[in-house]
Amino acid sequence: MTGPYTKIFEPLDLGFAEIKNRILMGSMHTGLEEAKGSFSKLASYYGERADGGVGLIVTGGVAPSRRGWVSPFSSRLTTKSHAERHQIVTQRVHETDAKICLQILHAGRYGYHPLNVAPSSIKSPITPFKPKALTKRGIAKTIQSFANCAKLAQMAGYDGVEIMGSEGYLINQFIAAKTNKRTDDWGGSYQNRIQFPKAIVESVRKEVGSDFIIIYRLSMLDLVKGGSSWEEVVELGKQIESIGANIINTGIGWHEARIPTIATCVPRGAFTWVTQAMKNELSIPLITSNRINTPELAEQVLLEGRADMVSMARPFLADPEFVKKAQEGRADEINTCIACNQACLDHIFEKKIASCLVNPRACRETELQPNPASVVKKIAVVGAGPAGLAAATIAQERGHKVTLFEADKKIGGQFNIAMQIPGKEEFKETIRYFAKRLELTGVEVFLNRRVEVEDLIEFDEIILATGITPKTPKIPGVDHPKVLNYLQVLRGEKQVGNKVAIIGAGGIGFDVAEYLSHEGESTALHPDAWLKEWGVDKTLKARGGVVEAESKLSPRQIYLLQRKSGKLGGDLAKTTGWIKRMQLKTRQVSMLSDVRYHRVDDAGLHIEINGEYQILDVDNVVICAGQMPNRSIVNGLPSEKIHFVGGAKLASELDAKRAILEGTELALAI
Repeated sequence: MTGPYTKIFEPLDLGFAEIKNRILMGSMHTGLEEAKGSFSKLASYYGERADGGVGLIVTGGVAPSRRGWVSPFSSRLTTKSHAERHQIVTQRVHETDAKICLQILHAGRYGYHPLNVAPSSIKSPITPFKPKALTKRGIAKTIQSFANCAKLAQMAGYDGVEIMGSEGYLINQFIAAKTNKRTDDWGGSYQNRIQFPKAIVESVRKEVGSDFIIIYRLSMLDLVKGGSSWEEVVELGKQIESIGANIINTGIGWHEARIPTIATCVPRGAFTWVTQAMKNELSIPLITSNRINTPELAEQVLLEGRADMVSMARPFLADPEFVKKAQEGRADEINTCIACNQACLDHIFEKKIASCLVNPRACRETELQPNPASVVKKIAVVGAGPAGLAAATIAQERGHKVTLFEADKKIGGQFNIAMQIPGKEEFKETIRYFAKRLELTGVEVFLNRRVEVEDLIEFDEIILATGITPKTPKIPGVDHPKVLNYLQVLRGEKQVGNKVAIIGAGGIGFDVAEYLSHEGESTALHPDAWLKEWGVDKTLKARGGVVEAESKLSPRQIYLLQRKSGKLGGDLAKTTGWIKRMQLKTRQVSMLSDVRYHRVDDAGLHIEINGEYQILDVDNVVICAGQMPNRSIVNGLPSEKIHFVGGAKLASELDAKRAILEGTELALAI
């Protein structure tokens, strides 16, 4: 990472207000909004990001009414007492020179509750409840609820509001003909359908006056069939500008779209060209978004005139000091968001508090405090994978004397394997971050060093982060030369033939299938190729921005197998599992369930499915059937000194999120 940066640190003058730099912390729902003691926790969460130098913060979505809830009892702002609770948040942010806007979000048919409403009674494919069609009176009340919410936000001390008009929520549902089948003044022609967002912006501006920021989140690419045309998007943008919005933010994709927009396989800055096209049409400042996670990219986007401001949401989960580090020439210390979704979006779908895989303190700022150690200890950490790196650096930061041993010639552990998977190249950033942390904290590091018991006796505490060893299933012929384990494949230790069977369809099995089904460099590194692979129309001629995907077949014939019945990948993460399944399906990987394994021999893999016996004529069989904790060093060590973290503690499924969290919590407790 390099610097210095100039464009991202230019102020943005709105006339009545000035934003100190061009970096926006984009809206994210964290679950803190509804948690016990939520507002004090939110104040700490946003306060750390404000201290870290961000210019403008947009909160997670807040409903303007009960019917606008995302889910029952989710955050809403409808009364003065609600507004008073928010004041602790705005006051904390305003202790700095940052600004904060409240996002007003009405879920519409995306509401996960029976009270949801929409322009028409058409059920969403991602929620179980069919919405009630709004009456004309209901529409008027909804418009007024936005204005009321904005006024209450102003009373609470917010500097402005962001009106959520994208991602397939209520406003988007009015705009698109696919979800608006009304025959009255609020439906039919495009001009009728956009009366709703226009009326909301007009009502909000009238309620809050001229010296209050209004950001409108405009869906520039719906990424669904039947979405808006580019000409329609431009027309709406112009009308929203004329009505009185101060800033237009870029929205990409509805939540039901079958094109990924923020996963790690999406190239960095993959959609900034859309904002650039809109800049040619509007005169008010535009914000661009999605997969911008370094100050270099943010600077480049602004210098090239693709936007006036850059939105980064999850990068501020990963590192609250992102802006400060960039400004002080310490960009190489930034803990980069790897867009894994595992602790942020996946947690929200599981009704948990959001956090961050690479930064477990995110949303737990009041709980996980790296206070100085009361008693300084000599600590040995064995294993420089994610768990060991987190434990070593935090313990050293607290004042302990830490020695880190790693049998490999480099740090990173399983992340060195993960970054070999096409679309997971970002994982190298976490290794880079921890390498810098080791240097800054002063941890004593011994690489290429396989420790013995006598090396550890002198230490007060011993943290074993020794990872896992792959399991070998009891299948006759499992020692046949055709059989490889996934580490041999992903480390490039063994050549893999053109016909492959993969035993085990968990996360590792899917990763190996992705690795073996790919040819050439990952499209995650080539935005234009990625857009074609997923059917995104960069010419902006197709309605909704969706065209036929340019699929590429696997260079190998691959069978992905699992013992249990049901669809493969059912246990994968909700927000990214569908992407993995779609990619393998597109490449015509055969996915088979309810498989019984008989043996491996020269003829191939002998299996049985539904009583039917088959021989898969394959060159190789790759075992991805689980792991065991690697605890070979335990014998001879005093048990009261030993602590296990990561795969060495539990290896049922590789989980970097758990590993880094365990390493962090242990280092804070010693």
